[in-house]
Amino acid sequence: MILRTHYSGQIRPDMDGSEVVLAGHAHETRDLGGILFLVVRDREGLSQVTMVAKRTERSILETVRGLSRESVVSVRGKVKAEAKAPRGFEIIPSSVQVLARADSPLPLDPTGKVDCELDTRLDSRFMDLRRPASMAVFRIESAVLQSLRQTFYSKGFTEVCTPKVVATATEGGTALFPISYFEKEAFLNQSPQLYKQILMSTGLDRVFEIGPIFRAEEHDTRRHLNEAISVDIEMSYADHDDVMALLESAVAEAYRFVGEVCQHELSVLGLDLHVPKTPFRRVTYTEALDMAREAGRASMEWGDDIDTETEHYLGSTIGEHYFLTDWPAKVKPYYTQPYDDRPEVSKGFDLMHPTMELASGAQRVHDYGLLVERMKSQGLDPDGFEFYLKAFRYGMPPHAGWGLGLGRLVQTMLGLENIRDAVLFPRDRKRLVP
Repeated sequence: MILRTHYSGQIRPDMDGSEVVLAGHAHETRDLGGILFLVVRDREGLSQVTMVAKRTERSILETVRGLSRESVVSVRGKVKAEAKAPRGFEIIPSSVQVLARADSPLPLDPTGKVDCELDTRLDSRFMDLRRPASMAVFRIESAVLQSLRQTFYSKGFTEVCTPKVVATATEGGTALFPISYFEKEAFLNQSPQLYKQILMSTGLDRVFEIGPIFRAEEHDTRRHLNEAISVDIEMSYADHDDVMALLESAVAEAYRFVGEVCQHELSVLGLDLHVPKTPFRRVTYTEALDMAREAGRASMEWGDDIDTETEHYLGSTIGEHYFLTDWPAKVKPYYTQPYDDRPEVSKGFDLMHPTMELASGAQRVHDYGLLVERMKSQGLDPDGFEFYLKAFRYGMPPHAGWGLGLGRLVQTMLGLENIRDAVLFPRDRKRLVP
């Protein structure tokens, strides 16, 4: 039995007279006595099914009149061009089959006409994702992923999958989720960083990974989660400038691609996407500090991390994507390469959107001795990183890379207020289900 031949978005008025089979949820029914309307919703929109009582089989009318909202149906019928219909056509049904009945009342209104709190939406995420605006976000996120992969493959990258259960922290510290791993201590990985770097010693040269990372930080903000999807790359025979150029082109291309292939989804969200111009502005850490101080916005000393107030000021002043470069070496991870002539300054950078940080990267330390020295200077025991350091003792090429937060990229691209709206099933310090 054929349950679907077309999605709503594939049906056009010029298909007048063609037979189609639609399947989806019963979005709405309207009974005007002599005329009965059923609106069917699928992932590509709405289609109107029109039944004139005198011309429609009684069994079809009874089936539709007995439908509860959000029941799953399959409708076979002919397309009829109709200028008064919402999309210029309607379906005249020859059969309506109920595939699954929905209980009443619904946990929330999937039409979007009745607002509800974010927690309510997340508690019933399966229903929330039936809302056109929610579904549009994740159709766009899929396009972003497609674009990023296309960019990486076109530049000779190999996609890899690194472990998510590890024996040690990427950067040390306590922001780890411990797990039971037989008789051993293990953790959920904070980042694929160490494994990306190990792979640079193998000759793969260029790798990327798109996968989950875990941070056991007890924050509760609109831009932080404890599980996130990170887009990571690592390149051999490259420096920080090379990977910044890749990052800005990948982000700009993702915007362009979404604007090209997601026009319907953008219209649902009421957005006109602006593709950021490249190259992005480069602002050194020192320049950023001076800008903020001149405006009386910062009381920080050189070597302090950039605080939230300063970050917001810089974003509002610059007003577009920019790179924050040349960070103090002591505030960047041990694997960040310092300048030869300025060892107190690192070749680390952050990609900033005016509202938040999107990515962080650097040229990496590839010299074994310097790497051990940097670890010790940051209070880490090299013995705990032997599996990682071993790769640096047998010929490690110069390399650089970055990690980009997928959720933050989508959040800022679409102007979403909360990152939880850009994650299918978000995990924070309070939410473990659904």
